[in-house]
Amino acid sequence: MNGTQVEAPARPPGRPKAGPAPLGGSEPHAVGSVGAIFQWPVRVYWEDTDAGGIVFYANYLKFFERARTEWLRGLGIQQQRLREEAGGMFVVTDTQVRYLRPARLDDLLLVTARVLEVGKASLTIRQSALLKAQQVGETDVLLCEGSIRIGWVNTATMRPQRIPTAVLDVMALPGSPNT
Repeated sequence: MNGTQVEAPARPPGRPKAGPAPLGGSEPHAVGSVGAIFQWPVRVYWEDTDAGGIVFYANYLKFFERARTEWLRGLGIQQQRLREEAGGMFVVTDTQVRYLRPARLDDLLLVTARVLEVGKASLTIRQSALLKAQQVGETDVLLCEGSIRIGWVNTATMRPQRIPTAVLDVMALPGSPNT
């Protein structure tokens, strides 16, 4: 920023005061293992909002998808390469989402992903979208949370298959030989 200091904008009227947050920090980081939290920053753009400048409810699922993709990428798992080399891919099989407060245009969110359960052919991931604290000493505010179940399928048949051991090993998840 060329040494120019920019004053942070005041909190818009009606924005919630910060409450307890399940995590802190602002840098994205990748983690494996059940219970570990991955977080990814997402800025709310005009295209994410409705006419009132509030994030359209279905877009939280897009934010969750981005965080899961970046989590895998951070673990060194490139989904296209995985599809080509292993002949399979992850697909969403179930979602449950709860909306608590709205995100608005220009908000900076932290979107999290945390593995809850590991099955032979699926993972259940707990996800949340938090409004990032704007001031030092404030905490992030939970806006939306849910669980997403992703299943591993054969790309040719679209039938469920076991998640490859090599994938579980990279994730350091139960069910892999090294855990």
